[in-house]
Amino acid sequence: MRLVDFILNLAGLLLWVKWRSLPFDPFQRRTPATLVGTLRRAAPSHFRRWHLLAGIAALLLLRALFYWQIGSAFTPVWVGKVNLEPTVLTFVSNSLGRMLVFSLFSFAQAFGILYLWLLLLSLLTGPAAMEHPLQRMVRQQLGRIAAWPRWSKLLLPWAATALAWGVVSWPFGWLHPQTAMSATHRLAESLIIGLGSYLAWKPLAAGLLGLRLLNTYVYFGRHSFWNEVQLTSQILLAPLRRLPLRVGRADLAPAAGILLVWVAADLAERGLAHLYARVFF
Repeated sequence: MRLVDFILNLAGLLLWVKWRSLPFDPFQRRTPATLVGTLRRAAPSHFRRWHLLAGIAALLLLRALFYWQIGSAFTPVWVGKVNLEPTVLTFVSNSLGRMLVFSLFSFAQAFGILYLWLLLLSLLTGPAAMEHPLQRMVRQQLGRIAAWPRWSKLLLPWAATALAWGVVSWPFGWLHPQTAMSATHRLAESLIIGLGSYLAWKPLAAGLLGLRLLNTYVYFGRHSFWNEVQLTSQILLAPLRRLPLRVGRADLAPAAGILLVWVAADLAERGLAHLYARVFF
């Protein structure tokens, strides 16, 4: 069921990315044919942007019904989980209402991770990478946020996640660790979960450094993708620049960077879990 949920979240994200990118499609713009080249559609398209949003809504509703019907037939009953560092939300599938909430929260988490990754790629953009295809896609998806100062983009995950959790979780008291929480405890919970949003950068940062390490010893050609990996990983490795991590022809900086990312993320997870436990238990 977790694999099914992951695949459906991925499908919903692809629909959203397509919805965001349609305004940049030259065939969707009302411009002269000379500006979009000589290629034209074989037939007029009846496809509209709102169809994509309707598809996402239908996906979230139908999969909630599926989880309710299939999950409640399991013995024991299947429980949907959404991992929000440092807490895990659980949703029992014998309730259609809870499965609707789970469907929304699960997609919201996937949506948040997508935009946290895009934000990190935007932060790792150097002047030489501005015209690469990946960075153009990042700017299309982030919109005006891509032009924000670095300090504001660094604070955005914490502020946006804390605000979103404070607003969205307010109607659902059973999502909180205590049934009756004061406004101070709700604020503290939102701020801690907001800090946990930065942990979503761990797999992307480690993946970029892993690709950099692979490209160091295996030649994959001059594709622009590997140029982007090289440029973004250089910014990630900037804190290690002064360390003697080159032994002969071997560059140990990417491996050291991966180790640093995993150790720092593990310490952050433990620290947030300890802080959360002290506040609520």
